[in-house]
Amino acid sequence: MIIKTVNLETVCGVTSRLPENDKPEIAFAGKSNVGKSSLINALMNRKSYARISAQPGKTQTINFYNINEALYYVDLPGYGFAKVSLAEKEKWGRMIENYLKKSRQLKCVFLLVDIRHEPSANDRQMYDWIVHNGYEPVVIATKLDKIKRSQLQKQLKLVRSGLGIGSQVTVIPFSAETKQGRDEIWDLIEQLTSGDDPDKAVQTD
Repeated sequence: MIIKTVNLETVCGVTSRLPENDKPEIAFAGKSNVGKSSLINALMNRKSYARISAQPGKTQTINFYNINEALYYVDLPGYGFAKVSLAEKEKWGRMIENYLKKSRQLKCVFLLVDIRHEPSANDRQMYDWIVHNGYEPVVIATKLDKIKRSQLQKQLKLVRSGLGIGSQVTVIPFSAETKQGRDEIWDLIEQLTSGDDPDKAVQTD
């Protein structure tokens, strides 16, 4: 995917009304410090357009990045940061749920997990929540450069078992450092937003 233009077009807080976009949306969910901003920057082919917070749990908005005037990357608030109050967690949860239920252009949710560790209870809950809202998540296993190549299959198996998913669910290993996995993610985004692979985007009842 050739990235020609990037524009942070809309920032939505708790009381904000979601935009009525006319272009496909790809959303990114993941716990704080999983590397979500780094992934989005890599996919935008920018070094630091999506801000990487020095304080985990600080992102409190839903950010809509207009890519090439053709689609949106949607950055959802991070979850699972222990120092955030329960009230704040519930507030962010309502924001994400509202988006999942009301967006008319959402084609897929990418769920980021750290390949080095077994997915947390929050990761599993988010996966199940995305499915409950009618979407088939694509799992991005981040921080690939932090493990040895010989550990890859073992860690991918740990990710699948931790989330309770089978081989039919797409899991893509990714490194923000080496950009390994970026082309594969780009290819998938192009399929999802062009309509070539509609079964991967939304589950039907």
